[in-house]
Amino acid sequence: MTVVSLETNKLANYISGQWVDVGNTTPVINPATGDTIVEVPLSDASSVDHAVTQAKKAQKEWALVPAPQRAEVLYQVGYLMKERKERLAQLLTMENGKVLEEARGEVQEGIDMAFYMAGEGRRLFGQTTPAELKDKFAMSQRAPVGVVGIITPWNFPIAIATWKSFPAIVAGNAVIWKPATETPIMAYELAKIFEESGLPVGVLNVVFGAGSSVGDAMVQHKDLRVISFTGSDATGRNIASECGRQLKKVSLEMGGKNAIIVMDDADIDLAVEGIIWSAFGTSGQRCTACSRVIVHEKVKETLEERLLAKMEELTIGNGLDESIKVGPIINKAGMDKIKDYMEIGKAEGAKLLAGGYELNVGDNGKGNYFAPTLFSNATAEMRISQEEIFGPVVSLISVKSFEEAIEVNNGVDFGLSSSIFTTDVNRVFQAQRDLDTGIVYVNAGTSGAEIHLPFGGTKGTGNGHRDSGVQALDVFTEWKAVYVDYSGKLQRAQIDVD
Repeated sequence: MTVVSLETNKLANYISGQWVDVGNTTPVINPATGDTIVEVPLSDASSVDHAVTQAKKAQKEWALVPAPQRAEVLYQVGYLMKERKERLAQLLTMENGKVLEEARGEVQEGIDMAFYMAGEGRRLFGQTTPAELKDKFAMSQRAPVGVVGIITPWNFPIAIATWKSFPAIVAGNAVIWKPATETPIMAYELAKIFEESGLPVGVLNVVFGAGSSVGDAMVQHKDLRVISFTGSDATGRNIASECGRQLKKVSLEMGGKNAIIVMDDADIDLAVEGIIWSAFGTSGQRCTACSRVIVHEKVKETLEERLLAKMEELTIGNGLDESIKVGPIINKAGMDKIKDYMEIGKAEGAKLLAGGYELNVGDNGKGNYFAPTLFSNATAEMRISQEEIFGPVVSLISVKSFEEAIEVNNGVDFGLSSSIFTTDVNRVFQAQRDLDTGIVYVNAGTSGAEIHLPFGGTKGTGNGHRDSGVQALDVFTEWKAVYVDYSGKLQRAQIDVD
């Protein structure tokens, strides 16, 4: 396979159709090899100010473009992404580390989102409703918010960006985008695609930099009326606090502590496949990753044995190799966090059945690799059962009944994704009702969201908004009620109703 390369060794901000050099940079490291791929700018608040100033001018004109015409740009973005799918996937694997088949799937998600949200350009539905008074017409319609800010994470550097930017753009907003400094290449490539698609300059702007500088400046900026953020719980809570002070709209998606329930009547082999994919795909670095398996005590031993056997088959290494199933951890900080939880789990009394250590993989030994890890005999109260580890680590918790399984699943601060394996249709419908998560899977793992359904969760996972699906438009639009009185006289609503 021919590996693609970038045409530059230094990225620049993309503001109002221009590539703007800001001087200070930091290296982007390939987590599989430890090699520097490219230099990314470390911008400051002045770059955010520049971008917002230009975006405000562009948004006024963009909002006047009919929504079906705005949608045509997204269709073109989708076609260009489709043409460049393999290039984008390889670059994604290089900067993020996820294996190539997963990278291709992520790019496809962005393609799907482009075509789906383009379709919304011919909908963006409001409502008409009977008015209370004669000779009066009443309706509601969506209106763009203005200039919006999106802050995206490194683990899905193109998919999550499309979940946020595409609905914002088709709704008539301009966008300031701060991607993660670990994975800026997808932002660079997507900005080029938007440029080629015919999007007017200034509607999409990319400002690279750290959260403590660019991210904070975006949250503080009075002219950014929406902040859509995916990332850590602590950062999300700080953003929510500041946006609340400013009466600014904010959408938060902040992670999960997702569980797969395996009942005593489950197809165990199917459950094992679901656990392996959900726990160790993307090296466990997904907000939807399975990090808990809640298993009925009658099948616990069988499940453990089959899980261990399948884990031994996992191939670990550079994701550009098609034979690899588990790639690296994003950086040393991520590695250190995972290693800390190994000691926590053992100290709490969980039994380490497999993994639990750093791996030396590859020729130079500079990559960040961690062995797929399985703890058994965990309890629901342990920290490894409660806290998000963000690595290839899963803990088995034994339960005696379906009711206990539901209680354990719901007994965490997060509520993103859950899963149950069972052949009992009654349990299926009870689980759909009782699992306190924004996403519920039946006889499948905890990962694999589809773009036409809302993505997000309950409790500490977020603040009630959703990415993806038609619900994503709610974040980037305001509702406007319109009344047209054609009676030729003043009518005073309820006052003049008989």
